[in-house]
Amino acid sequence: MATKLLALACIRNESYGNLSPRPHYPSMPKYPKGVSAEETANVESSMSKAKAMYAVMGMTCSACAGSVEKAIKRLPGIHDAVVDVLNNRALVLFYPSFVNEETIRETIEDVGFQATLIQDETSDKSTQLCRIGINGMTCTTCSTTVEKALQAIPGVQNVRVALATEAAEVHYDPKILNYNQILAAIEDTGFEATLISTGEDMSKIHLQVDGIRTDHSMRMIENSLQALPGVHGIGVDSGVHKIAISYKPDMTGPRNFMKVIESTGSGRFKARIFPEGGGGRENLKQEEIKQYYRSFLWSLVFTIPVFLTSMVFMYIPGIKHGLDTKIVNMLTIGEIIRWVLSTPVQFIIGRRFYTGSYKALRHGSANMDVLIALGTNTAYFYSVYSVLRAATAPHFEGTDFFETSSMLISFILLGKYLEVLAKGKTSEAIAKLMDLAPETATLLTLDEDGNVISEEEIDSRLIQRNDVIKIIPGAKVASDGYVLWGQSHVNESMITGEARPVAKRKGDTVIGGTVNENGVLHIKATRVGSESALAQIVRLVESAQMAKAPVQKFADRISKYFVIILSFSTWLACFQLALQFGISVMVIACPCALGLATPTAVMVGTGVGASQGVLIKGGQALESAHKVNCIVFDKTGTLTVGKPVVVNTKLFKNMVLRDFYELIAATEANSEHPLAKAIVEYAKKFREDEDNPLWPEAHDFISITGHGVKATSLMLDNNIDIPPDAEEMLAETEGMAQTGILVSIDGELTGVLAISDPLKPGAHEVISILKSMQVRSIVVTGDNWGTAKSIANEASGYTVAMVGDGINDSPALVAADVGMAIGAGTDIAIEAADIVLMKSNLEDVITAIDLSRKTFSRIRLNYIWALGYNLLGIPVAAGALFPTTGFRLPPWIAGAAMAASSVSVVCCSLLLKYYKRPKKLNNLEIRGIMIE
Repeated sequence: MATKLLALACIRNESYGNLSPRPHYPSMPKYPKGVSAEETANVESSMSKAKAMYAVMGMTCSACAGSVEKAIKRLPGIHDAVVDVLNNRALVLFYPSFVNEETIRETIEDVGFQATLIQDETSDKSTQLCRIGINGMTCTTCSTTVEKALQAIPGVQNVRVALATEAAEVHYDPKILNYNQILAAIEDTGFEATLISTGEDMSKIHLQVDGIRTDHSMRMIENSLQALPGVHGIGVDSGVHKIAISYKPDMTGPRNFMKVIESTGSGRFKARIFPEGGGGRENLKQEEIKQYYRSFLWSLVFTIPVFLTSMVFMYIPGIKHGLDTKIVNMLTIGEIIRWVLSTPVQFIIGRRFYTGSYKALRHGSANMDVLIALGTNTAYFYSVYSVLRAATAPHFEGTDFFETSSMLISFILLGKYLEVLAKGKTSEAIAKLMDLAPETATLLTLDEDGNVISEEEIDSRLIQRNDVIKIIPGAKVASDGYVLWGQSHVNESMITGEARPVAKRKGDTVIGGTVNENGVLHIKATRVGSESALAQIVRLVESAQMAKAPVQKFADRISKYFVIILSFSTWLACFQLALQFGISVMVIACPCALGLATPTAVMVGTGVGASQGVLIKGGQALESAHKVNCIVFDKTGTLTVGKPVVVNTKLFKNMVLRDFYELIAATEANSEHPLAKAIVEYAKKFREDEDNPLWPEAHDFISITGHGVKATSLMLDNNIDIPPDAEEMLAETEGMAQTGILVSIDGELTGVLAISDPLKPGAHEVISILKSMQVRSIVVTGDNWGTAKSIANEASGYTVAMVGDGINDSPALVAADVGMAIGAGTDIAIEAADIVLMKSNLEDVITAIDLSRKTFSRIRLNYIWALGYNLLGIPVAAGALFPTTGFRLPPWIAGAAMAASSVSVVCCSLLLKYYKRPKKLNNLEIRGIMIE
């Protein structure tokens, strides 16, 4: 039977959506024959990869792209290759010691396509990124000051300073300056700066070295570490014997560092992870909270007596008489008490405002500290003038405002304490993500046959690439990797938001931080440190929280001029009575809340999104997504499963179905087309007892490029008659958007197959819900230019979101107003899309749009809170009610209102933490797909 002639053909131009899938070929050697697996691992960890981009002309469908990709991956020294059929490009990562760019180009041309190396794409970018924590910023003026100072440095290309996260992202040219100069520039503006990270692919670890007695020993260790491949930078703190090492995790790791340190001193030195684990920035945040709390308590000790002597005791006859007792001329005991008690509050407890004012004024800006110092000093020194004149003049009855300065400082300290406490909660999403990693891991040592020799419990931060880790039931997966041995179910909801446990067996990938449920797994670590999925998600969320929404520019512009103009115009109206008015206006008009309105909401919104598997890349994406009224869905792999399957078979001869598929699989196993793979996978079901069945050998195999799409013609060329029954089934198949394949054996039509790429579960319901949200839906697939242009015209005038799989759809994801990548498994998706849907569920498109709308409505509400305090409070503070009612707003109440506005805005943003996705999705009946 194996010698019979088998002809197969496709009747439709089903090019699989013109998508270029990413097949993996585990059996293909990455390195020349004779190179052992251990040597391969050593090469990967010690050699740097090169990147090459080629323009590939002549590709027409995904089968062409698959041929090119397969040919490239067969070369020795290829790390990875991705072929984009839409843009006629191929991106190749390779090891230059084994293969070069010209050999790769020739290989592509040997497959039958024209290839040209694109030089511009291969040139290294002369841009470095560093993230810096900034301590001491209080309002938008502070962040603007830092931003301007950094932008003025030669070599700095782009700067983002975020008030809410108290951090900066700086892109700079490493040939011109280094991150130490950037840190120094920030500290020159008057703020504390600490380095969070440098470089996109750098990991950092802090080690404490015991046994060091001299500086020479520390220098010797530093030099030994610097010589290791993959070490990027070393920082030494001799006082506590701490070494901070930045390194590339694909080349080296912390256990290597510890071995080098311990071998340097002939066993005299011992290295361990520094107790703080490098969490210096978090410690600074906690210390800031404690400082504000202590300062507020001390201010109360002095302010309460001042308040009582000026506001309460004056109405108690006996005490009032004692306080009004004159000492010298018109100077009273009450004034002396208030002066003595308010002085420590003004100059010791309030010293932070003087320091901040000096630094701000030195750089030509006026921040919140300047306003507070100006208002309290005015009240304090006018009071001092009044008291001194009362002491020297027999008839001058002075009026002091000591309670104004001390109470103002106390309320502002209370407000700042509550604010930093609340702001800390806005970044809880990142803290929770970082806490997902387990503290310890079980490291296995294997022999050459893969048998376990020993087990060792280590700190999970010491895991290195290619380590084998044991994961017991109930334990967290310690690192990204793949399963070497064992079967289990893993709960990945903490990363993807998908509650259903995922089955894992040999070869399946696992994500660090997920929970193993019911079986023992041995996994091989592949991505550690900054390369891990968890680290990339954290970095993405941090970057999103740094980004400013366009609406924030409105607040920044107002903040520039709002305060000084209003307060001084009030002050100049008159003097003594207007003194209180001026101070009140100056304080209540401080636009701190306005500056926090957008970034705090963005922080909480992006954090909530991350916890639900929706990664939103910053304020720009949020602002655009809430306006979306048209969504363009890619068909293959987005609306559909992306994997063609055989859905129907009809035989026209008496034949055993197993034998029929045996012959088809023998032929199609030689083809790389997605439809051929679907047939082979279906044929495997007749051999359930075999994991990798061997098919009968097919002789004289010929691939007729371009003719597979004209099945009738191909059959007629071979003089094969097509009966009416077959034509009816073909028409029915085409009517159901399926692909029909005719099969002939020994020159006679034997059967017809129907192959379909089924819709994803819930696709119909998701489109219906989007329609109810006034969002139009359009489907696109690999089609001709006319169709593409027609769809572009249909979407014109709308705010368009493109939903695709993030690989071949990347140009469209970038071009759309909002790009949404279904599935976050590729770096290309994360790079191209504005929003990444981790669970690959279509319903998360609705969640993303709904969350962005809710977040933006929260931003609007924040502006109402912030401006409401200002617009209602300023006229009252300026004395608008005084002529008719005699009411005036004391400055200390103005200070309380200003503090309350900031706290209100932050708390309003924090309510987003309780966001729930639309109830329609909870009631969504997902129809499963059964593949026989």
